[in-house]
Amino acid sequence: MVDAHQTFVIVGGGLAGAKAAETLRAEGFTGRVILICDERDHPYERPPLSKGYLLGKDERDSVFVHEPAFYAQAQIELHLGQPAVHLDPAAKTVRLGDGTLIAYDKLLLATGAEPRRLDIPGTGLAGVHHLRRLAHAERLRGVLASLGRDNGHLVIAGAGWIGLEVAAAARSYGAEVTIVEPQPTPLHGIIGPELGALFTDLHREHGVRFHFGARFTEIVGHDGMVLAVRTDDGEEHPAHDVLAAIGAAPRTALAEQAGLDVVDRADGGGIAVDAALRTSDPYIYAAGDVAAADHPLLDTRLRVEHWANALNGGPAAARAMLGQDVSYDRIPYFFSDQYDLGMEYSGYAPPGSYDQVVCRGDVGKREFIAFWLSEGRLLAGMNVNVWDVTGTVQQLIRSGAPLDPGKLADPSVPLESLLP
Repeated sequence: MVDAHQTFVIVGGGLAGAKAAETLRAEGFTGRVILICDERDHPYERPPLSKGYLLGKDERDSVFVHEPAFYAQAQIELHLGQPAVHLDPAAKTVRLGDGTLIAYDKLLLATGAEPRRLDIPGTGLAGVHHLRRLAHAERLRGVLASLGRDNGHLVIAGAGWIGLEVAAAARSYGAEVTIVEPQPTPLHGIIGPELGALFTDLHREHGVRFHFGARFTEIVGHDGMVLAVRTDDGEEHPAHDVLAAIGAAPRTALAEQAGLDVVDRADGGGIAVDAALRTSDPYIYAAGDVAAADHPLLDTRLRVEHWANALNGGPAAARAMLGQDVSYDRIPYFFSDQYDLGMEYSGYAPPGSYDQVVCRGDVGKREFIAFWLSEGRLLAGMNVNVWDVTGTVQQLIRSGAPLDPGKLADPSVPLESLLP
């Protein structure tokens, strides 16, 4: 039985928001739980949008966090298709797009991120796509199938995770693919040049063309349809469709309007929160893609845009809202599947933070683990087609113990034996 002694409101109907609502009930909260979603679909997970669902392997229903009946059973009030348009921390109210005013005792902002837009001529043409929402994936799945049937050409701006995963999906349908990327390798700012070439080779083997060191300057069209893409080095690439995969921007507008502390875009952006995921207002929390958290273990402010952060951050914020002692120190983790390559990455090692990359296994066969080290201490590890090692890699990162690079690279030395 729900009583009205307290009302906890969650703005954002993604994985972080849905898991936070679930956790509030699991932890025994008996007040009102209100979940505000600006999409009409029930809360869903995003990885399938560029993986199984986009590839046509998974059904639409597989993307949802819970069965629709779960929310009524857990007495979670859903406002679907209703954006939150105004937040008043002094009055502790949220106003929805239809004018509904909702009062809260505590509030969680799990507003996520949105695709960055290309600021060039031609972005209004019919064949220009982004991939962030289920509706985007539904549309793009049909586009890729059509391109495959007609030998059509997709040009992608950006060789990050989304760009690469969509390229792999497009090739599986038979579409021609070109990726335009300003850096010299894919994933340059994430895994560095040492491992970026691995993904260049992988995609070239599957017929993807790369154009490095260039940016889009114009999307050329006729009668509203895409014909080609022009780049800043004077090249022109024929295209039937274009995907903008140049990153995502945290959706901080509501927080900024309410006067909450936010992080500059140059520093990663997001809503500034402490280790308990609490914002500059003691009654408001943030989690998931939008939260830039003080990380107790890594000793830095970090915003992580990946599935595991939403999966774990939502529940952590819910527990903090309930007054539990929370110190959110999860090791960042993400995964990707491209063709026959599966990988998992744990840690945080931006370019310039490490002084050595060590590999264990066969890089040529794409069966190995890569380790990013700084003065012998492990910052991050990426296992490629090697499984059941993530837990140990994360333990090694967490320990902060100096490691022998020779032993780390030697497959005959069990990883577990390197733990202090």
